[in-house]
Amino acid sequence: MAANNDYNASNIQILEGLEHVRKRPGMYIGSTGIDGLHHLCYEIVDNAIDEALAGYCDNIIVTIYDDNSFSVEDNGRGIPVDIQKDLKISALEVVFTKLNAGGKFDNSSYKVSGGLHGVGASVVNALSTRCEVSVYKNGKVYFQKYKRGVPEAPVAVVGDTEKRGTKVWWKPDAEIFTETSPHYDVLAHRLSELAFLNKGIKITIIDERVKPEPKKKELHYEGGIVSFVEFLSQGNKPLHKPIYMSTTQGDTILEIALVYSDSYSETVYSFVNNINTHEGGTHLVGFRSALTRTLNEFMKKLKLTKKAVEKLDGEDVREGLSAVISLKIPNPQFEGQTKTKLGNSDIKGIVEGIVNTELTKYFEEFPEDAKAIIQKSIIASEAKAAARRAREATRRKNALDSVGLPGKLADCSEKNPENCEIYIVEGDSAGGSAKQGRDRKYQAILPLWGKMLNVEKTRIDKVIGNDKLDPVIAAIGAGIGADFDIKKIRYGKVIIMADADVDGSHIRTLLLTFFYRYMKPLVLNGNVYIACPPLFKIEYPVTPQKKEVKYAYTDEEKDAILKGLECDPEKIRIQRYKGLGEMNPEQLWETTMNPETRNIIKIGLEDEYVANNLFSVLMGNDVESRRTFIETNAQYVNNLDV
Repeated sequence: MAANNDYNASNIQILEGLEHVRKRPGMYIGSTGIDGLHHLCYEIVDNAIDEALAGYCDNIIVTIYDDNSFSVEDNGRGIPVDIQKDLKISALEVVFTKLNAGGKFDNSSYKVSGGLHGVGASVVNALSTRCEVSVYKNGKVYFQKYKRGVPEAPVAVVGDTEKRGTKVWWKPDAEIFTETSPHYDVLAHRLSELAFLNKGIKITIIDERVKPEPKKKELHYEGGIVSFVEFLSQGNKPLHKPIYMSTTQGDTILEIALVYSDSYSETVYSFVNNINTHEGGTHLVGFRSALTRTLNEFMKKLKLTKKAVEKLDGEDVREGLSAVISLKIPNPQFEGQTKTKLGNSDIKGIVEGIVNTELTKYFEEFPEDAKAIIQKSIIASEAKAAARRAREATRRKNALDSVGLPGKLADCSEKNPENCEIYIVEGDSAGGSAKQGRDRKYQAILPLWGKMLNVEKTRIDKVIGNDKLDPVIAAIGAGIGADFDIKKIRYGKVIIMADADVDGSHIRTLLLTFFYRYMKPLVLNGNVYIACPPLFKIEYPVTPQKKEVKYAYTDEEKDAILKGLECDPEKIRIQRYKGLGEMNPEQLWETTMNPETRNIIKIGLEDEYVANNLFSVLMGNDVESRRTFIETNAQYVNNLDV
């Protein structure tokens, strides 16, 4: 770490006082839901990361406590505690009580910062019932506590220490937030990003709500973004060793790591000052442009062109690519308040020039790697052309039909997609019951038979025209792959309904893999659901002449129901459903399709890296990775049929 420099109250500049944060929290943290709750943690962690970027911190500990409070501790320089000359109070109190006060407006304190507005600490304080800050500095422990943003006493020395750094503890205000229980996996996802992007830093996340032992994860990657792309491509066979580029031009630092594998999907993530630019921006455009140009140049140089493929486009050269782009610049210009798209116009040319130069050097040194990548891209181009021909053939066929919808689809009468839902049902038998039991106004049924194609192991030309997937594509009506348009979906809910056994689980996984790889916006937008049919039907007498029925979805629920019944156990009849086809239309409606009583699971994407990795490992070509995953996780399986 860098030696300590003169970081004191003179570095803290005041732009305006703290106001309206509690009245309009959405202006500062985006929402008062779970995302806003997590945002509080990110703001404090980002302050510690800024210390790491400046060279003064290499260890951060994030803790979630039993009462859903948080703490973040780092070993940086410690927030300044001396008197701020304008307000005549400690700089620590200024940082936590004054909006837009901090060291990020002073380029001598932080040349690169993840924060854009400098409001983090004060907003976290304002939106918490209580907040406590301990600063370890100059051999002393400085301490201040706050109640809903207001200091209870001045900053005071409360002890001696050999440590240095800052520890912030806070309890989010239940009057502000609609949800106060943080999601461990979501936080771990963001902290993993930060650990990958900042080589050598160690971030530990601890969840003390987990008993008897707290859940703990240490995130430390000496390989930095090279380790990141290796993680992203796990489960696939790499075509070469990861390519790493690192260049500094003035205050601009660019790091890129990339690797091609035998996968058919593209996994590229871009970051600016550790912020995930989900919508890309000028740095991503520059990278893609240079990649396409360089590979086309080497295709000619290595004499690999074909009559059918004389030039590769961007989609061709990105098949099987895993890449991470990490840019650090002093003054990023983000489009919109969400900070998800970089707008600095000069960055495109800078990134394009660097990538073109560095890739050219690499390919000249390792021409076999260039050849392997280009040959894969050529095959991708040929497959895309075949897929285009298949699409055109499908369109011509549908144009001749009176209705271009699957023959087995029982559509609903409602035309507003927001009010419609489609059940993709395993088997004709269950499909028949579902068609009879449904509400025809807004529920459509599409029966499927047999195992469908594993899209993780095939290109798009094999997907289009597949007899199992074509009905799904046609029914949803929004296209697939690069052509998918979420605005054109015919149903607001796409519900997968399969048997609660191993085969049903496989069908669900195959469909989810297809949706994730070829209709990803459908997953991101929260349109995909899993139906949960019951495992048990429990019939019991309530009078000598009358019987009632209860359904149980788990073994535990079944046991609880049986324990609560006050009748002769010998008169209780338990049926274990082997499949959906065993239910008559009324039972299927009551248990699995009636919005008032059904149990469906909404598919979300809390950790995209883990999701991408799981699909690659479980459904990809690397048998060894899959075997390792199964052996590692077999201990957590309680019932293989569920």
